[in-house]
Amino acid sequence: MLKVSGIFPHIYPCWMMISLRLNYKKVHEDLVAFIRAEVTGAGFEKAVLGLSGGVDSSLCAYLATEALRSENVYGINMPYRDSSLDGIRHARKVADHLKIHFVSVEITPMIDSYFKAFPEADPIRRGNKMARERMSILYDHSARFNALVLGSSNKTEILLGYGTIYGDMACAINPLGDLYKTQVWDLAREVGVPKKITEKDPSADLWQGQTDEEELGFSYREVDQLLGLMVDKGVPRQELIRRGFGEEFIERVKTRIRSSAYKRRMPIIAHISRRTMGNWDRGG
Repeated sequence: MLKVSGIFPHIYPCWMMISLRLNYKKVHEDLVAFIRAEVTGAGFEKAVLGLSGGVDSSLCAYLATEALRSENVYGINMPYRDSSLDGIRHARKVADHLKIHFVSVEITPMIDSYFKAFPEADPIRRGNKMARERMSILYDHSARFNALVLGSSNKTEILLGYGTIYGDMACAINPLGDLYKTQVWDLAREVGVPKKITEKDPSADLWQGQTDEEELGFSYREVDQLLGLMVDKGVPRQELIRRGFGEEFIERVKTRIRSSAYKRRMPIIAHISRRTMGNWDRGG
């Protein structure tokens, strides 16, 4: 029987759920090949990534190291003054284990200086500013090291819009964007990411004590089940309800997907000439 934490009104047999298991050996090989091909194909030899100590960025570091060799990978840790000490320690542990370059850039001075002018800013504004500050730093180090920026947003976050546009959602290439969060955990275990990282509560570390699942209002395992059926399999609403998903939960997730669509596409350019960028690339 499948036990869940309140999203489903009842407990349902496992056969009514979707299996998100993949051939992780093949996925591992494919993503290493993807990183190597895309980085070298763009004329680069090196990659830079934000290394927070979380499972997504740690997995990305493992894959990048295998694809490009440790001397060509730069992990940038960018703590704020109340960032999790565990996150900082875990990021350094990953870098030391992989023997990649580790750079620490404290973002407190930049963030606090900006918000002196806007003391009324709520945690969402502050968190978005931190995410964009971190990406700005990554792109500066991209120029510093002549390295391509690797992203680590997963499919769950991208579909739900759970990320900051031009912040953590920005990158040159993203090896994890077609993996749900639960699949990221499984792949991380496959490649050897430390257990302390794969088993801790996921957090963007945008403010003290923040966790992703508390902010979202549901667990990744629950929402990945819904997304796998609704997005990948095209299961209709009534069948989702029959399988045990609450109507309110389904609508909440669908609303998040609809309202965040603008985050998943390049800026729309007004079509004036015969060859508008974007439209031209699509053959329009």
